[in-house]
Amino acid sequence: MLDVKLVREDPKAIIRNLERRGALQKVPLVDEAVEADAEWRRFKTEVDKLRHKQNELTAQVAAMKKRGEPIEAKLKEVKSIPQEIADLEAKSAERHTRLNSILMSMPNMLHESVPAGRDEIQSVVVRSVGKKLKFSFEPKHHIDLLAGLGMVDMERAAKVAGARFFFLKGDAVKLEHAIMQYALDFLRERGFTAVEPPFMLNRAAYEGVVNLEDFGPVIYKIEGEDLHLIATSEHPLVSMHMDEILEGSDLPIKYCGFSPCFRVEAGAHGKDSKGIFRVHQFYKVEQVVFCRPDQSWKLHEELVSNVERIYQDLEIPYRVVLLCSGDTGFMSAKTYDVEAWLPGQQNYREMASASNITDFQARRLLIRYRETSNAPTTLVHTLNSTAVVTRTLVALVENFQQKDGTVKIPEVLGPYMKGIDSLHHQ
Repeated sequence: MLDVKLVREDPKAIIRNLERRGALQKVPLVDEAVEADAEWRRFKTEVDKLRHKQNELTAQVAAMKKRGEPIEAKLKEVKSIPQEIADLEAKSAERHTRLNSILMSMPNMLHESVPAGRDEIQSVVVRSVGKKLKFSFEPKHHIDLLAGLGMVDMERAAKVAGARFFFLKGDAVKLEHAIMQYALDFLRERGFTAVEPPFMLNRAAYEGVVNLEDFGPVIYKIEGEDLHLIATSEHPLVSMHMDEILEGSDLPIKYCGFSPCFRVEAGAHGKDSKGIFRVHQFYKVEQVVFCRPDQSWKLHEELVSNVERIYQDLEIPYRVVLLCSGDTGFMSAKTYDVEAWLPGQQNYREMASASNITDFQARRLLIRYRETSNAPTTLVHTLNSTAVVTRTLVALVENFQQKDGTVKIPEVLGPYMKGIDSLHHQ
């Protein structure tokens, strides 16, 4: 959520930010927010004045009564004040509710380094790493490889669960979990605490970490319960500290979350309908950081570096893309995507997003820190980044496929595969 101080001190900055994001439909809300804030403060001031007047009149009535003077007129004036206060407080509450509603609907302020652009086509490739393998044969799509090995069954999954679900089988299951375990070990060595979060969140927690107006349709709702299946472990990991004051000496706090993830809208108009790239259910290891404001931009680069190192160790070619203003998510001030090369598709595809959310989530969730017990509190900055995901298995299978349809296992995963050096037909 945006700081209300920005509404009071520099509303034009909010308008410029909306224009950069291409969110012109929200521009009229800025003036409405300025007006709502001014009215809310005016009503609060009037309430304070009435309370002061009420106290003065009450004291005068007591003094007059003591002196034996008539008090009926003064008492009548005192008795009218509570209703006036109640009316003003109702107006004040309505204006404050509307102000918060507008602030909650406004996207985060973009960092100045975010390039201008309407959509993903205008995002900027920062660097490409790793050589694209040249195959002596026509490389296959991952689903053809895994199906040929007897390690995936989408038809039976569709029968029991619907489209965009899959049964993963045999050594492919072991390989997927090897990727996840490797990423967890990698991050633990770099000061991250491994966390397996709840797989469901209530609405209050979810409203703190996402804009439900935009993200809500992606989330599975549990019928009859105030619970939603998580779309990523970022959401429970960030919200776990809602309404808390953290110790400054503990910052930065680094978590690596491992969980299944559930998404309703897996893709529009049949996009990525082939294979297990865009599905309703998948595994992911996520990086989440809480830090002081002056640490967040350095840590943002660190999160991206962690992802890059993992893909380098897995020997998967990739590129880093800085998202343009029109493609940067609602919550984020700046986002990098890491895209792996998929030879079966002859294209780079997104594997990870690393975002600095600054104090945007912390303000919604009231997550603060202080240096000493008597020091004032300050909002933390939160950051998140995918480390690995089920898509990583997709990239690995396509890059390590062999002419005979088998798939080699990268050396770094050897200790996790217990002697299995390739995927063979089951």
